[in-house]
Amino acid sequence: MNKIVSLSLVVFGLFTTIQAQDFQGMAVYESKTSTADMTSGFRGNREITPEMQKQIEERMKSMFEKTFILNFDKTASIYKEEERIEQPGQGGGMRFMSSMLGGGGTHYKNVKEKTFSVDKEFMGKEFLVSDSLPRLDWQLSGETKQIGNYLCFKATAVRKVEQSDFRNFRRNATAKEENKDEKKEETKEENKEEKKTTNFTDGWEMPKEVVVTAWYTPDIPVSQGPESYWGLPGLILEVSDGKTTILCSKIVINPKEKASIKAPKNGKVVTQQEYDKIVTEKMEEMRQMNQGQGGNRGFQMRVGG
Repeated sequence: MNKIVSLSLVVFGLFTTIQAQDFQGMAVYESKTSTADMTSGFRGNREITPEMQKQIEERMKSMFEKTFILNFDKTASIYKEEERIEQPGQGGGMRFMSSMLGGGGTHYKNVKEKTFSVDKEFMGKEFLVSDSLPRLDWQLSGETKQIGNYLCFKATAVRKVEQSDFRNFRRNATAKEENKDEKKEETKEENKEEKKTTNFTDGWEMPKEVVVTAWYTPDIPVSQGPESYWGLPGLILEVSDGKTTILCSKIVINPKEKASIKAPKNGKVVTQQEYDKIVTEKMEEMRQMNQGQGGNRGFQMRVGG
């Protein structure tokens, strides 16, 4: 009984703190994305040795393992990647690829006004994507689990995939079967001088939507979360969408040093739809260039650079 009373007092005290005018919180998130489909496009090409394939896979994995900081108050938040020292061997081609995948910046959400702004760098140009917050039809569940010191509840939704979010690229079933057939043909024709090369992005497809699973805690009653996620009756501590999982590893309520929670200002202002169009058109242009350079050859030079 005493434990129940004590817990109730803690929750009540936290709720009272959050209602204060100067309330602010900070959460640390670890993000990981499966890159198996992305790197499979290099397999079967004789210009890429097993050692190079392994190196590519390790670098891609590292590039998609990131730490983010979410600073939030009752109505707004900023979500930004934690700065880190660039690892040896991740310059050149990896910076180029990171740019193609859309360099991060400050992701600002205002749940009261239901708007967001995020500054992005793509192919050396700065953009400020400003639009309405995407609304998800969350289905709340009674299923629970513990994340750190917080009891979390499960919620699911179906989200439309942004065409500029290349984390969701995948090899389609047809491409996978064709890849198997190509390997068989290569075995039969291994003495031939000329070999067929394929473009790195051939057989890639972007799903139109993904199922999102989120875990939120009512103990922190703010409608915030990582990236563009919001709309639940509590802070989202974990979210999985497609091939990416984002998990909260640390929470600080009312940190000593307050963050400036303001929308970014730099970059050419575009809507999400306009930005998606810019990125997809540029990627198609790069794909055509790679085909003109002999498939994987052009992309290999950038990865190894």
